[in-house]
Amino acid sequence: MPAAKPQRQSSKSAERSNLESVSASNGLDKIDRQIIGLLQRDGRRPYGAIAEEVGLSEAGVRRRVQRLRDSGVMQIVAITDPLQLGYGREALIGIRVHGDVRLVADKIAAIEEANYVVMTAGSFDIIAELIAVDDNALVHLLNDSIRSIPGVTEVETFLYLKLSKQTYAWGTK
Repeated sequence: MPAAKPQRQSSKSAERSNLESVSASNGLDKIDRQIIGLLQRDGRRPYGAIAEEVGLSEAGVRRRVQRLRDSGVMQIVAITDPLQLGYGREALIGIRVHGDVRLVADKIAAIEEANYVVMTAGSFDIIAELIAVDDNALVHLLNDSIRSIPGVTEVETFLYLKLSKQTYAWGTK
């Protein structure tokens, strides 16, 4: 009886297999990380060019990017300097809280002008970045929106004078 021929995987099934062979720690495999790194350097890079570098088809890259976006692993956005876009004041604020920090962080995150909110360990319980059109708008945000939240005990404001560096191309682990 003749030996059975080993079946060759089609490129589509090989890509599906690659999609499923992800690391258990965070759900990303080597190709996902390569794609993320390439898009961090240039978020407008064509899928065809990415496909050539990582060894997949353009459709395979498109599926992976969509999966990474749908799962919240990454976003593709334009990074701007708010001070150059007409916002007159940008500030980082440190917030001390009495009580449930998560509730306060959620309320601050719901403020439209807060574009970055993290719970921290250290001298502040929460650090947030605010963008305001001018000083009056910042005062309103600090006094009426932040300090009025139940549990907020102290707010320290660090005004941005000039953006010297902002990058998101730090790669993947």
